[in-house]
Amino acid sequence: MGVTIPAVTLKKFWSLLAQYHGQQWNASEAAASFGVSQTAVRHYLSILEGGLMIRSLTPWYQNVGKRQVKMPKIYFRDSGILHHLLGIHEFKELESNNKKGASWEGYVLDEILKRRPDADAYFWGTHNGAELDLLLMERGKRTGYEIKYTDSPRVTPSMNIAVKDLGLDRLNIIYPGDKSYP
Repeated sequence: MGVTIPAVTLKKFWSLLAQYHGQQWNASEAAASFGVSQTAVRHYLSILEGGLMIRSLTPWYQNVGKRQVKMPKIYFRDSGILHHLLGIHEFKELESNNKKGASWEGYVLDEILKRRPDADAYFWGTHNGAELDLLLMERGKRTGYEIKYTDSPRVTPSMNIAVKDLGLDRLNIIYPGDKSYP
């Protein structure tokens, strides 16, 4: 398949990536942590992206008068592999793990994008903390998604900023409950 990286090295890289799941990917930080060059970690990441194992979500930025995030976020496309690498083997272990929200976000994000393959997908964030987990652009419409692992989701100031600054046509909040909220 053309992968020339030793299996042991790739497994260690997978473990490193598990810590970045749902977070901004900083290649220089990862390279320093892994003890290789930025070129090497970018190459390793591109192999896993090409194999459809990792999703790199590009940041959306436009001139909205705020400093915006410009590093991609990365997600495991298979939550089972993520959980294994994090040492999570049962649901009760996931419930007490600090990655449960990021795990949920990655799962939901992948499910949305499977159903919307023609949409352009991004995330958005500012250096002041406003963010949007997923921004889909499709047929001239902008749809935002906030993915929350909570029992009672609510609209936050960050969401209101995203709606205003990005000119969203719709904002959806996805959570693991069964009640609908306006």
